[in-house]
Amino acid sequence: MKLVGISGAPAGDKTSLAVNDVLVAAQLLDSTIQTELIDIREYEIEFSVGAPLADYNDDTWNVVHKMLAADFLVFGTPIYQASISGALKNLLDLFPEYAFRYKVTGIVATGLSNKHFLVPEYQLKPILTYFKGLTPTNNVFIHNDSFNEESDEIIDRDASKRIQRLAHEMIYLQRGINNRE
Repeated sequence: MKLVGISGAPAGDKTSLAVNDVLVAAQLLDSTIQTELIDIREYEIEFSVGAPLADYNDDTWNVVHKMLAADFLVFGTPIYQASISGALKNLLDLFPEYAFRYKVTGIVATGLSNKHFLVPEYQLKPILTYFKGLTPTNNVFIHNDSFNEESDEIIDRDASKRIQRLAHEMIYLQRGINNRE
Protein backbone atom coordinates (compact mmCIF):
# COMPACT_ATOMS: atom_id res chain seq x y z
CA MET A 1 0.00 0.00 0.00
CA LYS A 2 1.11 3.54 -0.69
CA LEU A 3 0.39 6.27 1.87
CA VAL A 4 0.89 9.83 0.68
CA GLY A 5 1.02 12.71 3.12
CA ILE A 6 0.19 16.22 1.98
CA SER A 7 1.42 19.20 3.95
CA GLY A 8 -0.79 22.14 3.00
CA ALA A 9 1.30 24.72 4.82
CA PRO A 10 2.73 27.47 2.60
CA ALA A 11 5.19 28.45 5.37
CA GLY A 12 6.81 26.93 8.45
CA ASP A 13 7.75 23.36 9.29
CA LYS A 14 5.27 22.23 11.95
CA THR A 15 2.56 20.89 9.65
CA SER A 16 5.04 19.09 7.41
CA LEU A 17 6.73 17.49 10.42
CA ALA A 18 3.39 16.39 11.88
CA VAL A 19 2.31 14.80 8.59
CA ASN A 20 5.69 13.11 8.31
CA ASP A 21 5.25 11.71 11.83
CA VAL A 22 2.06 9.99 10.63
CA LEU A 23 4.00 8.49 7.71
CA VAL A 24 6.74 7.27 10.05
CA ALA A 25 4.18 5.81 12.48
CA ALA A 26 2.50 3.95 9.61
CA GLN A 27 5.80 2.45 8.47
CA LEU A 28 6.59 1.37 12.03
CA LEU A 29 3.24 -0.42 12.16
CA ASP A 30 3.70 -2.04 8.74
CA SER A 31 7.10 -1.91 7.06
CA THR A 32 5.58 -2.86 3.69
CA ILE A 33 3.74 0.47 3.46
CA GLN A 34 5.41 2.86 1.05
CA THR A 35 5.19 6.51 2.01
CA GLU A 36 5.74 9.84 0.33
CA LEU A 37 5.47 13.36 1.70
CA ILE A 38 4.19 16.09 -0.59
CA ASP A 39 5.10 19.44 0.94
CA ILE A 40 3.37 22.11 -1.14
CA ARG A 41 6.21 24.53 -0.37
CA GLU A 42 8.37 22.44 -2.71
CA TYR A 43 6.03 22.71 -5.70
CA GLU A 44 4.70 25.47 -7.92
CA ILE A 45 1.05 24.51 -7.80
CA GLU A 46 -0.99 26.77 -10.02
CA PHE A 47 -4.14 28.54 -8.95
CA SER A 48 -7.19 26.44 -9.80
CA VAL A 49 -9.26 28.05 -12.56
CA GLY A 50 -11.47 25.09 -13.46
CA ALA A 51 -9.42 24.16 -16.52
CA PRO A 52 -8.63 20.53 -17.43
CA LEU A 53 -5.66 19.18 -15.48
CA ALA A 54 -3.60 18.94 -18.69
CA ASP A 55 -3.66 22.74 -18.90
CA TYR A 56 -1.73 23.18 -15.63
CA ASN A 57 2.05 23.15 -15.16
CA ASP A 58 4.06 19.98 -14.54
CA ASP A 59 4.25 20.47 -10.75
CA THR A 60 0.48 20.77 -10.46
CA TRP A 61 -0.09 17.78 -12.72
CA ASN A 62 2.50 15.63 -10.89
CA VAL A 63 1.15 16.38 -7.40
CA VAL A 64 -2.42 15.60 -8.42
CA HIS A 65 -1.38 12.33 -10.05
CA LYS A 66 0.73 11.26 -7.05
CA MET A 67 -2.30 11.80 -4.83
CA LEU A 68 -4.65 9.96 -7.17
CA ALA A 69 -2.23 7.01 -7.37
CA ALA A 70 -2.00 6.69 -3.57
CA ASP A 71 -3.94 3.98 -1.78
CA PHE A 72 -4.61 6.33 1.12
CA LEU A 73 -3.77 9.87 2.15
CA VAL A 74 -3.15 12.02 5.18
CA PHE A 75 -3.76 15.75 4.84
CA GLY A 76 -2.06 18.33 7.01
CA THR A 77 -3.02 21.96 7.35
CA PRO A 78 -2.15 24.84 9.60
CA ILE A 79 -5.18 26.69 10.89
CA TYR A 80 -5.25 30.26 9.59
CA GLN A 81 -8.05 32.62 10.65
CA ALA A 82 -10.16 29.65 11.85
CA SER A 83 -9.86 27.90 8.49
CA ILE A 84 -7.70 25.46 6.55
CA SER A 85 -4.91 26.96 4.47
CA GLY A 86 -5.89 28.51 1.17
CA ALA A 87 -3.02 26.64 -0.47
CA LEU A 88 -4.52 23.29 0.54
CA LYS A 89 -8.00 24.34 -0.55
CA ASN A 90 -6.60 25.43 -3.92
CA LEU A 91 -4.94 22.03 -4.36
CA LEU A 92 -8.17 20.23 -3.52
CA ASP A 93 -10.06 22.37 -6.05
CA LEU A 94 -8.11 20.59 -8.80
CA PHE A 95 -9.68 17.17 -8.11
CA PRO A 96 -12.77 15.52 -9.59
CA GLU A 97 -15.70 14.63 -7.34
CA TYR A 98 -14.86 10.94 -6.86
CA ALA A 99 -11.10 11.43 -6.49
CA PHE A 100 -10.77 9.74 -3.09
CA ARG A 101 -13.33 6.95 -3.47
CA TYR A 102 -12.12 3.84 -1.61
CA LYS A 103 -9.33 5.82 0.04
CA VAL A 104 -8.87 6.62 3.70
CA THR A 105 -8.17 10.33 4.14
CA GLY A 106 -6.68 11.21 7.52
CA ILE A 107 -6.38 14.73 8.88
CA VAL A 108 -3.65 16.47 10.90
CA ALA A 109 -3.87 20.15 11.80
CA THR A 110 -1.57 22.52 13.63
CA GLY A 111 -2.56 25.77 15.25
CA LEU A 112 -1.83 28.47 17.74
CA SER A 113 -5.17 28.36 19.53
CA ASN A 114 -6.96 25.43 21.14
CA LYS A 115 -10.15 27.10 19.92
CA HIS A 116 -9.29 25.81 16.44
CA PHE A 117 -9.31 22.08 17.22
CA LEU A 118 -12.68 21.61 15.47
CA VAL A 119 -11.69 23.38 12.24
CA PRO A 120 -10.49 20.13 10.59
CA GLU A 121 -13.71 18.37 11.60
CA TYR A 122 -16.04 21.06 10.30
CA GLN A 123 -14.08 22.35 7.30
CA LEU A 124 -11.65 19.78 5.91
CA LYS A 125 -13.64 16.64 6.69
CA PRO A 126 -16.68 17.77 4.62
CA ILE A 127 -14.40 18.53 1.66
CA LEU A 128 -12.76 15.10 1.84
CA THR A 129 -16.19 13.49 2.21
CA TYR A 130 -17.35 15.34 -0.91
CA PHE A 131 -14.50 13.61 -2.75
CA LYS A 132 -15.79 10.32 -1.30
CA GLY A 133 -12.80 9.91 1.02
CA LEU A 134 -13.32 7.86 4.17
CA THR A 135 -12.18 9.84 7.20
CA PRO A 136 -11.08 8.04 10.37
CA THR A 137 -13.05 8.60 13.56
CA ASN A 138 -10.44 10.98 14.94
CA ASN A 139 -8.34 13.67 13.37
CA VAL A 140 -5.25 15.05 15.11
CA PHE A 141 -4.98 18.68 16.20
CA ILE A 142 -1.55 19.70 17.49
CA HIS A 143 -1.16 22.98 19.34
CA ASN A 144 1.98 24.91 18.45
CA ASP A 145 3.12 24.57 22.09
CA SER A 146 3.44 20.81 21.47
CA PHE A 147 6.53 21.45 19.33
CA ASN A 148 10.09 22.11 20.45
CA GLU A 149 10.74 25.78 19.61
CA GLU A 150 14.16 25.12 18.13
CA SER A 151 13.69 21.87 16.22
CA ASP A 152 9.89 21.90 15.66
CA GLU A 153 9.94 18.27 16.83
CA ILE A 154 6.74 17.18 18.58
CA ILE A 155 7.50 16.97 22.29
CA ASP A 156 3.96 16.41 23.56
CA ARG A 157 3.56 12.67 24.27
CA ASP A 158 -0.23 12.87 23.98
CA ALA A 159 0.05 14.39 20.50
CA SER A 160 2.48 11.65 19.50
CA LYS A 161 0.09 8.98 20.79
CA ARG A 162 -2.78 10.52 18.81
CA ILE A 163 -0.62 10.43 15.68
CA GLN A 164 0.13 6.74 16.28
CA ARG A 165 -3.57 5.99 16.79
CA LEU A 166 -4.43 7.84 13.59
CA ALA A 167 -1.84 5.85 11.62
CA HIS A 168 -3.15 2.60 13.11
CA GLU A 169 -6.78 3.41 12.30
CA MET A 170 -5.91 4.53 8.78
CA ILE A 171 -4.09 1.27 8.05
CA TYR A 172 -6.90 -0.79 9.55
CA LEU A 173 -9.58 1.00 7.52
CA GLN A 174 -7.60 0.94 4.27
CA ARG A 175 -6.96 -2.79 4.61
CA GLY A 176 -10.70 -3.28 5.11
CA ILE A 177 -11.44 -1.28 1.97
CA ASN A 178 -8.81 -3.18 -0.03
CA ASN A 179 -10.21 -6.54 1.13
CA ARG A 180 -13.84 -5.77 0.28
CA GLU A 181 -15.58 -8.17 -2.03
